[in-house]
Amino acid sequence: MSVKNLTVDKDNAKRRLDNLLMSIYKELPRSKIYSMIRKGEVRVNSGRTKPLYKVKEGDIIRIPPYLNNESKPKKSISNKLQDRFKKRVIYEDLNYIILNKPSGTAVHSGSGNNIGVIDVLRSFYTETIDLCHRLDKETSGCLVFAKNKIALRFFNKNLALRDKDLKKTYIAILKGNFKKELLIDSNINTTKSSIDHKVNLNSQEGKYASSLFRPIKKLNKSSLVEIDIFSGRTHQIRVQAESLKHNVANDIKYGDVEFNKFISKSGIKSMALHAKSIKFIDEDSNLIQVEAPLEDSFTDLIDYLN
Repeated sequence: MSVKNLTVDKDNAKRRLDNLLMSIYKELPRSKIYSMIRKGEVRVNSGRTKPLYKVKEGDIIRIPPYLNNESKPKKSISNKLQDRFKKRVIYEDLNYIILNKPSGTAVHSGSGNNIGVIDVLRSFYTETIDLCHRLDKETSGCLVFAKNKIALRFFNKNLALRDKDLKKTYIAILKGNFKKELLIDSNINTTKSSIDHKVNLNSQEGKYASSLFRPIKKLNKSSLVEIDIFSGRTHQIRVQAESLKHNVANDIKYGDVEFNKFISKSGIKSMALHAKSIKFIDEDSNLIQVEAPLEDSFTDLIDYLN
């Protein structure tokens, strides 16, 4: 079996290595892509690198021989599941798709998830569908996909959360009485020695994260809160909410045990965090502004806590 080398062209320059490989080997779970890169089975310009490495035009990516000769069966995706996700497309044009992602559905397959959202969309779209950003498995709401490489590259290169050209707003049910608007500027630090992400409010370590928490309504032992994010860190809202002792309802990883026990009396298990809306300017200077309706479970929990 011979090694295959891929040369990065202009259209794929500045993409993350893991995302590029995911778009080429669509049937491989992200966990497998990460494993190959970390083991050095995938190399760039003959050297080891990291999954988050942004490739450059002309880079030579080494693909392990066994991958070239593997013939993986396509995932079986039912018509019923396709129809379910077709109904969740809340915006579409020639370049982008915006989906109202259901809670409890992973974006990618792998790590215990047989089928991801991206797999379902790729099963009924003829275009090359790629993910523009991520949402946690338990988070519902606006999720943007690109239908071509130009749109994907524009979104990744030109839209930053600190810029006025991109705005993301979430809505959540948080523990306790959230009394006033609060801007949280903190560093989220992930290390091998820590079990989870942790917030270092006065530390130079970690990556900068900024969110504006805005109370909407006081509920029973909780609050309905809108959050604008100005950075896109993993678990950002959930970690910052925990640091404020206003944990997200039904958050198993960062939640408050006693608060979750109280919420469980409702019979609702979904985490109460929803990507409510997204607004951005596309490459043709068009304003795209979309709001995703709340999940029934979310509105039911609001009614229960009223």
